[in-house]
Amino acid sequence: MEKKELSWIEIDRRAILNNLENLTRPLGTGVKTAVAVKANAYGHGLKEITSILSETKVDYLAVHSVSEAETARASGWKRNILMVGPLGQDEFDAVIRLDLEPTVFETATLDKLGRLCRKSKTIARPHLKLETGTHRQGLTGNELDKSAAILKKYPELKIAGISTHFANIEDTTDHSYAMEQLRKFRELIVRLRKLGIKPGLQHAACSAALLLFPETYFDMVRPGIAFYGYWPSKETYVSYRLKGGKNSILTPALAFKTRITQIKSVPADSFIGYGCTYRTGTRAKIAVIPVGYSDGLDRRLSNLGYVLINGRRAPIRGRICMNLAMVDITHIKNIRLYDPVTIIGKNGEENITADTHAGWCQSINYEILSRLSPLLKRRVI
Repeated sequence: MEKKELSWIEIDRRAILNNLENLTRPLGTGVKTAVAVKANAYGHGLKEITSILSETKVDYLAVHSVSEAETARASGWKRNILMVGPLGQDEFDAVIRLDLEPTVFETATLDKLGRLCRKSKTIARPHLKLETGTHRQGLTGNELDKSAAILKKYPELKIAGISTHFANIEDTTDHSYAMEQLRKFRELIVRLRKLGIKPGLQHAACSAALLLFPETYFDMVRPGIAFYGYWPSKETYVSYRLKGGKNSILTPALAFKTRITQIKSVPADSFIGYGCTYRTGTRAKIAVIPVGYSDGLDRRLSNLGYVLINGRRAPIRGRICMNLAMVDITHIKNIRLYDPVTIIGKNGEENITADTHAGWCQSINYEILSRLSPLLKRRVI
């Protein structure tokens, strides 16, 4: 008998695979794909997404940390892993142990990695990240000479790729800054070649670039949020449609659900929850659900958002607690204890998405998804 969790997350396998197909169809042959699975696969579950991707022809997983790489390997991923985040001082051995391709964005890391490989008589395959205008991670043009000298000193370092990241490709329909970054990226690659460094795989395309600009594809693309079925921004969607793109190529793959654990009849003029922030105007029926801000139900939704029960909207009443929330079900008939509640996803004709939550919270879909608790059970359907 299937266990009925009080709260859980569903991952639609078909939606994941359809999104991947629609995103990679324009690439043609020869362009590799590195799917971003950092932040617990954008909240979808690193183990579960790794399992799904193991059945596809995806070339790389892109993780942020060594711990994520360890989880991916333990989940059966045997192909390439691109690590995009920094290495801790005591984590350099993991590059060899887990067969990682680390992203290197400063010369000290490159030198330390070279010394490790020489001492252990092993080979490492780093990706150099170039600074083109984000000013977050990346080697500047002034650091290329030193980087080239280190690479020549340590032939144990075999460059696997050269990358960059766009700063302003999602938040605008004016992509002139992104195009300037693209120009700088090409220019820095030319300089590296002149210094005797072969760039390996060249890659720059995040989800927005992949959706909008074929000239950013190079040798590999790195889809993130779009792989999970969400547009990076409204501006990206508008730009895509203005370019003649077809609608409905992305389908959100995640649903967040829970169950009613208490039903209360509350008199008129009664306060609900901490801080007495909501007061009933008439007699009300309130359902308590066992999720709160520690699970990823943002506290900013207090007295603002709603959930779905029996295909109807049930407003959140009072402050969202750490592990509980209260919703008004006065207007919804035939509700029983342990009935399912949809927090994100479809229920009847209604639909709440991560974009819906982001709008309520004045945030972005990335944050809503990535902050879903890793302790919640993920179920692939």
